[in-house]
Amino acid sequence: MQRRAALLVALGGFAGALSRHAVTIALPEPFPWGTLAVNVVGAFALGLFVYGTRERWRASDATRLVVSTGFMSSFTTYSTFASETAVLEPTLAAANVVGNYALGFSAVLLAREVVRWRS
Repeated sequence: MQRRAALLVALGGFAGALSRHAVTIALPEPFPWGTLAVNVVGAFALGLFVYGTRERWRASDATRLVVSTGFMSSFTTYSTFASETAVLEPTLAAANVVGNYALGFSAVLLAREVVRWRS
């Protein structure tokens, strides 16, 4: 079971990392729009998955491993967010921190409401 779980996480992680990279290179610099986008979209998607599987539908353990632990944890990124923030000038760094946390948390709450509204 451990090898199977590791493979499922790896498959989801591979897809999540490639997806994050595609979004990051598609959005302009010097502000880290790509990382902000994947973190907010990822927070919303994970919120839909977590609340949806808790309140509306079932997901197998394998699906949870691929989606939550694999894909979503590789699609969203705290380490890139932290390193990109560290090199921004102070005003942009503060905006990036506030934006990632406020929008990410709001996205999770919105996802919860979407799941409840659709119930």
